[in-house]
Amino acid sequence: MLTIFLPLLALAAQPAESMLASPPAPAATSGPSAPAAADTRPYVALATDLGTITLRLEDKRAPATAANFLRYVDTKRMDGFKFYRATRSWGPDNRLIQAGNRGDAAKNFPPVKHEATTTTGLTNCDGALSMARLNPGDATTDFFLLLSDIKGFDADAVGGDGAGFAVFGEIVGGRDIAEKIFAAPLSPTAGEGAMKGQILDPMVTIKTARRVPAPVDAPQGCVVKAAAAEPAAGASAQ
Repeated sequence: MLTIFLPLLALAAQPAESMLASPPAPAATSGPSAPAAADTRPYVALATDLGTITLRLEDKRAPATAANFLRYVDTKRMDGFKFYRATRSWGPDNRLIQAGNRGDAAKNFPPVKHEATTTTGLTNCDGALSMARLNPGDATTDFFLLLSDIKGFDADAVGGDGAGFAVFGEIVGGRDIAEKIFAAPLSPTAGEGAMKGQILDPMVTIKTARRVPAPVDAPQGCVVKAAAAEPAAGASAQ
């Protein structure tokens, strides 16, 4: 996995005569600032065996992926899904937990189209909520909660596949619960290939997944890239 890794400012002395200049006029005061726009993004609480994790979904930037997640929530099909994977064997720079449907495949909706980070302006940072997939456009229920920056998951990562993993939200509460899941016991034998030694034993059950009001103290978060423009209405995804 890849992890993507700023000038010194020289201070010039002010001329002596500048110290004799008149003080600047007071800045003009403006009227009361406009109230902040209401946060209309969806929030979801995952109540697990170990506690509750609260997620914020970026439904304007990644509308298809967020809608896919919410239909599992709103139909209660996510109830009973499992956190089943923790990547402790990948080292401190590639930490995530993975959840999804580990039971009745009939609960799966059709796959969701892939919304690349180069289209959404989102990034796989520490705390991100991303879709797991084998190939772009085949994601259904499985998702990652990142517990470190994994910029190698972004679509524009050097050496990546040009598609990356679709970010559509982030953790805003219960980070300690996510860390507990990451530290939970692992089976020494379960799993195949890259997942060998990464399967939780026992797995952690999502008992309920429900929409909740926006927390008053929800952090700003990191998934929206600083230079990302507001998404255009009806923006297409890869």
